[in-house]
Amino acid sequence: MTVKQDIRFRVYVAFTCICLLGLAIILKVAYIQVNEGPELRKLAKSMHTRTTLLPAERGNIYTEQGALLCSTIPQFDVHIDFSVIKPDTFNKHVDALAAGMAMLFKDKSADKYKAMLTDGFKKQSRYYLLKKNLPYYDYQALRSLPIFNKGKRRGGFIEDPKIKRINPYGMLAYRTIGLWRENSQTVGMERTYDSVLRGDDGTRIERKETGGVWMPIEGSEVEPQNGQDLVTTLDIGVQEVAEHAMKSVLEQYECAYGTCIVMEVQTGKIRALVNLGRQQDGTYWEDLNYAMMPTEPGSTFKLMTLFALLKDKYVTVDSKVNCQGGIAHFGNLTVKDSHLGLKLLSIKDAFAQSSNVAMATLGYKHYQSNPKKYLNHLHTLHLDGKTGVDLTGERPPRVKKPGQSDWSATTMPWMAYGYEIQITPLHTCMVYNAVANNGKLMRPYLISEVREYGKTIKKFEPKALEESIGDTATIRQLQECMKEVALTGTAKHIRSPFYSIAGKTGTAQVADKGIKYSDGVYQGSFVGYFPADKPKYTIAVVIRTKPRSGAYYGGTIAAPVFRMIADKVFAASKGWTGPLDSIAQKSDKQIVANYAPAASYDVLLRKMGGKAPETTNNYVIKVATDSNKKTIVQQAKIYAGMVPDVSGLGLKDAVYLLEKQGMKVVVRGRGKVYTQSVPAGTKINKGQNIVLQLS
Repeated sequence: MTVKQDIRFRVYVAFTCICLLGLAIILKVAYIQVNEGPELRKLAKSMHTRTTLLPAERGNIYTEQGALLCSTIPQFDVHIDFSVIKPDTFNKHVDALAAGMAMLFKDKSADKYKAMLTDGFKKQSRYYLLKKNLPYYDYQALRSLPIFNKGKRRGGFIEDPKIKRINPYGMLAYRTIGLWRENSQTVGMERTYDSVLRGDDGTRIERKETGGVWMPIEGSEVEPQNGQDLVTTLDIGVQEVAEHAMKSVLEQYECAYGTCIVMEVQTGKIRALVNLGRQQDGTYWEDLNYAMMPTEPGSTFKLMTLFALLKDKYVTVDSKVNCQGGIAHFGNLTVKDSHLGLKLLSIKDAFAQSSNVAMATLGYKHYQSNPKKYLNHLHTLHLDGKTGVDLTGERPPRVKKPGQSDWSATTMPWMAYGYEIQITPLHTCMVYNAVANNGKLMRPYLISEVREYGKTIKKFEPKALEESIGDTATIRQLQECMKEVALTGTAKHIRSPFYSIAGKTGTAQVADKGIKYSDGVYQGSFVGYFPADKPKYTIAVVIRTKPRSGAYYGGTIAAPVFRMIADKVFAASKGWTGPLDSIAQKSDKQIVANYAPAASYDVLLRKMGGKAPETTNNYVIKVATDSNKKTIVQQAKIYAGMVPDVSGLGLKDAVYLLEKQGMKVVVRGRGKVYTQSVPAGTKINKGQNIVLQLS
């Protein structure tokens, strides 16, 4: 082959290869176009457009009185598209715009704002970030300034709305209300009613511009649908009173936690729900919903045992029971009363004195051979299932049953006085409320309405779980026993001269969540209602103490909280009737009363034209006068070593009496003594602190 032929051959081969390669490329392109084209086009498009969610405005939460408990506040990120602003418009109004921004935000001078705006305009920035997280009113003011008031197309004003959730009352009922936060766990009503509150988000398509800036595409927006509003049964006034009362006692005794429920008797509406837990720094926080956590209730459960006994007609409140000096044996275990020496008592008195032995003996005698009969009564009271309160997080109670591995020969007597069973404070409150409500067992609830733009679209009515838990005689006797507790029993120190109280103290040694009985942790409680003759509210107070606390009885730490709440709620209420009516004796006499030490009493009466009876400073005197200037005198003796009742006294007199007894006085508020943290009649430990709340 000649050289020329060789060259021709090589050119031919090269040309053929090039043609084949070109054909392969064309075939590959065709293959990609047909098989992978749609996906690649979609990918290319996604790199230049995106869909952005426009969050709906979350609904508000109100009280029935109209107080705002939780709300959404809109915030805005503001961007500017300088490319749509005409040069003559910018040059004519930039000074006024800069001056307006300087006046509105007060963070830069007008000159600095002008330089910033001019720089953005020169660069023709299409998505220039001007301000982040603007409150609504600042946003409205900004968009009204020169240039920006021309809108998006001519003024380049682009807003990016956001939402911020706030609780105007801070930590008040925080665990109950909850607080919605993006990408965070939500609790309380915010979680339970999330589907109602959240609404439906809108969307907006955005296009990627030069420089990586995302710009909204005009007309692509789908408007969000705002959420609906909730109306809760909580009363902010009652809630504040309950939280303050609870916190004062928790701080005084450095307790682990406390919960308080205030329930409206006839409806089951929860008017206050307090849950305060001690933090590492010693402060108290609404950290967990203790009201819906089951624990061994202790002596407040004796009401349930008495209910069973009375309903089955095994006893009446006048029947006798031998308290055996406060010690009884069941198998190889021993039951003791907190106060030894009780012997043969009526059941009413045994209940008032909170005898463990009495209830354990009665429970063993009448139900040991047939515990299912007893458990059927607990079922009637809805204690073997959740209360059904409209709040996520309620834990189920734990009621032992015969045949289970943990049922023993001593379970029945121990259950009879509040051990070997776990129920929530909300369960206990619900049952006591039924007694106050003449046997009608109401479901506790927190939401009364759902509203949309102010219009009620759903209303929640009170619901009776049982129209009557027992016959009239049974309920009447239960009410009688509960009144006796506040008259002569373990809660007599919280009696009020203005209204009657019915209830039950409870003290339980705790063994749960890693705590052993030997650790010396107690749970003190008081559950009751007032006014006892015409009940308006049921209040349950449960407090968990620190290990080996010096104060742990329900009458010492929980009952005073009840009294503080009841006092303030009663004082703030109108139209109630009670003991004050009988004092007035349905006449037109106007009685004015106050407390004073005996030393001040003589001065008072002399000004009234009378003469003081002979007495000493060992008395506190209550003085009343009617329209005829007649005086009524009531004396309360002050005993050495016992806490006196200083309610109603001026601060000077109260401090004198208490410090004379060797107590250290802590004062809160202004005015006269409204409540005292250590109940009257309590034995004094020298140097003991007492907190006086003034009104």
